[in-house]
Amino acid sequence: MHRAKIIAPILILVVGVAAAAAVVAARPKAVRHEVPVLARLVRAVTAEARSVTLSVSTQGTVAPRTQIELVPEVSGRIVEVAAFFNSGGFFSADEVLVQIDPRDYQLAVATADAEVAQAKVALVREQAEADVARREWKNLRGGAPPALVAREPQLAEARARLAAAEANLERKRLDLERTTLRASFDGRVREESADVGQFVERGKPIAQVYSVDVAEIRLPIANDEIAYLDLPLDRLSAGEETGPAVTISAEFAGSTHEWLGRIARTEGEVDPLSRMVHVVAAVDDPYGRRAEQQRTPLAVGMFVSARIEGRTIDAAYVLPSVALRGSDRVAVVDADNRLRYRKVTVLRSLREEVVISSGLSDGDVVCISPLDAVVDGMLVRVADAREATAP
Repeated sequence: MHRAKIIAPILILVVGVAAAAAVVAARPKAVRHEVPVLARLVRAVTAEARSVTLSVSTQGTVAPRTQIELVPEVSGRIVEVAAFFNSGGFFSADEVLVQIDPRDYQLAVATADAEVAQAKVALVREQAEADVARREWKNLRGGAPPALVAREPQLAEARARLAAAEANLERKRLDLERTTLRASFDGRVREESADVGQFVERGKPIAQVYSVDVAEIRLPIANDEIAYLDLPLDRLSAGEETGPAVTISAEFAGSTHEWLGRIARTEGEVDPLSRMVHVVAAVDDPYGRRAEQQRTPLAVGMFVSARIEGRTIDAAYVLPSVALRGSDRVAVVDADNRLRYRKVTVLRSLREEVVISSGLSDGDVVCISPLDAVVDGMLVRVADAREATAP
């Protein structure tokens, strides 16, 4: 009985172990499956070399090429002003702007003319007396008479008096001519401070006028952008149409308007504060006075944007700026759909696009998706490899 109590638990344990071993042996075997690697979906563009014209954008304020103060050169009372002689009025070259009372100056011309006539009579008299003196000396003594006998000093004095009288007459005529105020260019009145009946003094300005044949815009250019332009840095090119073309644009009356011009010259100094180089763009006929069709005027004082045409690169790649990884690398998708870093030469980097001069080949598929972490050799799926477009 005692042995049975000991053997029974042992038998139960052996049977349980055997049963467990049988269950384990009878279980189905696990099948191993390869877990596929999920490739990242990216957007890409296909690189293609093309001719690219660079440009530089800047801003400036329209100013007249010529601006002067209208200053009378004689004093007097104004007797007439032109109908357009007011702020904003247009005028043509040599058109009368202001007429000063000419009567005093006409009388002065008449007086000076009489003085000239008197000087001529005095000279004729002296010449006659000199001829008589030379004949008498020759008849009495023979030979050439002395200078005093021949009245040479008196003749010189008479000639000098005539020259002075003629110069005085010319001066009086100039004063009479200056009673009429004109400008030598087509222009516009900026402001005026004189009217009919007002007495004006010589040398005191009565108006400001400026030309309307050409408008100028002073444009600052950053030092690192000068390389994109063909600028005449070593000389002035005023009067020559060799500077880069410029497209001027501005908002006016709720619409955007454009005007075409050229870089006329480069200023001779670099701004010591901003380190900018300033160029001057010129636009012909800014008010459209010579145009066949009416157009929006490029008025003095307008704040405008300017796009200066720069150098042309025969073969370059223009990609979205998001394609650039760091400062000089892009991620190219190879034939196995894996990303490979490629070092490139960046010619110009803008906010929305980047111009690459070397490091790519036609047909390269460049990733433009903003991936957080890019590993060289990373497997990707290309959603759309569209062609990169130039600006």
